[in-house]
Amino acid sequence: MKYLVTGAVGFIGSAVVEKLTSKGHIVVGVDNINDYYDVELKLARLKRITHPKFRFEELDIADREDLANLFNVESFDRVIHLAAQAGVRYSLENPHAYAHSNLIGHLNILEGCRHNQIAHLVYASSSSVYGLNAKTPFATSDSVDHPVSLYAATKKSNELMAHSYSHLYEIPTTGLRFFTVYGSWGRPDMAPFIFTKKILDGDTIDINNNGDMWRDFTHVDDIVEGIIRIADVIPERNTNWTVEEGSPASSSAPYSVYNIGHGSPIKLMDFVKAIEDELGIEAKKNFRAMQPGDVYQTYADTQDLFEATGYKPKVSVKEGVAEFISWYRGFYNK
Repeated sequence: MKYLVTGAVGFIGSAVVEKLTSKGHIVVGVDNINDYYDVELKLARLKRITHPKFRFEELDIADREDLANLFNVESFDRVIHLAAQAGVRYSLENPHAYAHSNLIGHLNILEGCRHNQIAHLVYASSSSVYGLNAKTPFATSDSVDHPVSLYAATKKSNELMAHSYSHLYEIPTTGLRFFTVYGSWGRPDMAPFIFTKKILDGDTIDINNNGDMWRDFTHVDDIVEGIIRIADVIPERNTNWTVEEGSPASSSAPYSVYNIGHGSPIKLMDFVKAIEDELGIEAKKNFRAMQPGDVYQTYADTQDLFEATGYKPKVSVKEGVAEFISWYRGFYNK
């Protein structure tokens, strides 16, 4: 089978490419390799993907003509769309970057799928869409109409755009709401990376909301397993579904949305302690108030994904932190 993977030099994207090629699939990966964070890390991820069935194209998905040409030439069977401008806090500083990648880019992917009879589009949403929701665990049947960051709003928009294309053009689409992904080759703007770097460098780490926060930390290996499994579960029309009685995560159109997380949130201070224990260093801490765009807790209800795929995360926080820190020390010679 032939896959297009967007965001192929990203944290999750590069891991998905490795998994797909190891299973014998042909993969074309695209990425614009922007400088939102360390380009050398991105290039290092790309360099380690040496499988002969993988080919990389440096391409911006917001470039409509280039992306359309790629779709026309390659004849993909499935698309795993992970390219996006990430980061809640950065969306406060550079909102237009999110419109460029997350809205225009996503639309171009939908158009490519529309005109090339793609059998299944799997795309990245985010747990951030739950916004002001206080009920936990977060379920895909919950309302997600009150995001607290532009990043979250663009991810909710991605789900709405996908539904319209599923309805109008019979394109099977599946959105995955990722919950706090971490692990080796992770992003430098995420808490596990920031904490580890600062603790090793002897710098002070900032602890938001005075440490009273919970996150559903999910190891990248579990995330990739879920993505690969759901790619084989192609949504179908459900003529019995209605807006009044059906879940917003499904439709009369060939459309689905799932949470993909660990399903067992960890208190932030316990996660910090796991990093401290693995490093053998106590962190210098600056306790501060909740930051704009942040949320108190993330907690995934993954029952729907389990029922569809048998997905069940396996990597514990202790194991995951140890794996990440081992990679970090090796990659940065720390």
